[in-house]
Amino acid sequence: MKTVDRTLTPETQAVVESLATGKPIDPDVAERIHEKARRIKERVFREQGLVDIGVPAIREFRGELPK
Repeated sequence: MKTVDRTLTPETQAVVESLATGKPIDPDVAERIHEKARRIKERVFREQGLVDIGVPAIREFRGELPK
């Protein structure tokens, strides 16, 4: 059975504490989170190309618009 590492990164811990207390996230922590997200987004785009599934999926689920 595969085990899951449940250790929280400092950034994740800061987000959890912010959600629990309602206090804002430290700007330095927020900047690190945004930078990591940017790198992940770039990597996914580089490896997968544009993943355009949102709009087609919504249109399919929604069906025809009334006229």
